[in-house]
Amino acid sequence: MPTKPHVVVIGAGCFGGWTAWSLLRAGARVSLLDAWGPGNSRATSGGETRIIRGIYGPNSPYTEMTARALPLWRKYEKEWKRPMLTRTGVLWMASSGEDSFERGSIQMLRRAKLKFDELPARELKKRWPQINFDGVQWGIFEHDAGYLFARIICQLVVEKFISEGGEYRQVAVRPEELESGSWKALALEDGSTLAGDRYVFACGPWMGKLFPKTIGDRIRPTKQDVFFFGVPSAESHLDDRHLPIWAEHRDRFRYGIPGNQGRGFKIADDTRGPTFDPTNGERVVNPDGLRAMREYLALRFPAMKDAPLVETRVCQYEQTPDNHFIVDRHPVAENVWLLGGGSGHGFKHGPVVGEMMTELVLKEKEPKPYFRLARFPQPAKALTTHSVAAQSKAHPRMASW
Repeated sequence: MPTKPHVVVIGAGCFGGWTAWSLLRAGARVSLLDAWGPGNSRATSGGETRIIRGIYGPNSPYTEMTARALPLWRKYEKEWKRPMLTRTGVLWMASSGEDSFERGSIQMLRRAKLKFDELPARELKKRWPQINFDGVQWGIFEHDAGYLFARIICQLVVEKFISEGGEYRQVAVRPEELESGSWKALALEDGSTLAGDRYVFACGPWMGKLFPKTIGDRIRPTKQDVFFFGVPSAESHLDDRHLPIWAEHRDRFRYGIPGNQGRGFKIADDTRGPTFDPTNGERVVNPDGLRAMREYLALRFPAMKDAPLVETRVCQYEQTPDNHFIVDRHPVAENVWLLGGGSGHGFKHGPVVGEMMTELVLKEKEPKPYFRLARFPQPAKALTTHSVAAQSKAHPRMASW
């Protein structure tokens, strides 16, 4: 192996972009490929905003990862002189008898040294009179949390990668023979080939199509509807200058961002949707979901009762059965790494994933057991819409943020 290995990264979304840039900075020669470009509307990393927060429930590795990610986002904001993170804080609304997730997160927040307040209902009402806290007994407010500029960040990372000597090509990879491990170079859709010493596939919802035997339904794209409502006026105190990001899970898990780049009051339901084709799927929201969102909005934010719908968006999760990422070598190709399964919550960890992949690819380290393919039963079982919806309720920590 040459002293400066050539690593080919396929996929320029959050995971792939940060991995390519981190590998480049570590001294590798890196080629980065993407079919439609960083932050494109088909990508899981597309869209304007993603939330960063530390609450993940008890015994989750992702709280510590968030604690590492936050200073990295601050570092690169300063280094690149570009805003990436708006620190609004995140408010978690909890109800007695249904608060094991929040209760179980407190120790993890303390261990990770993330700043938070545990607030009784009377304090919630005092701080945020815009919210109707009926049925809410207490809450947690995460001080350093907020939202990230997703599409802009993906594009910025690739810009930095190119400016520092990385090679970027907008071209798709042909899926034939990838599973065999016997290929010597990648076959590309433009008829060319590209050979590297090591490869990282970070192809989001397309991972199962590229690796049907190894990945298959272990990564399942699901349709997720997002709604944006117009606030009554600039003085209504319903934007991100006056309200934090918020989350509540009881019968369903709903969350929202008040404001975010003038796009309106963002609200979504975290329940996993039906299987979705990220390439050819029509991105039109479900009318029943819209009605449910209007009802919830009127309950929790009374001033938004008659707010107009100003925008909708359909994105997708790339869901694994246990909500953990997939980070592992291909079983028959030691120089091929598989990276994906963000499960709706991966974006915030992008810089940390980049660091981790650089250690694995260049220093021959081993991934954590909870990221490895061996954790799944053989063969992979397809997930039904019902099972994914039930999984979302059982594991509310894995929101699309």
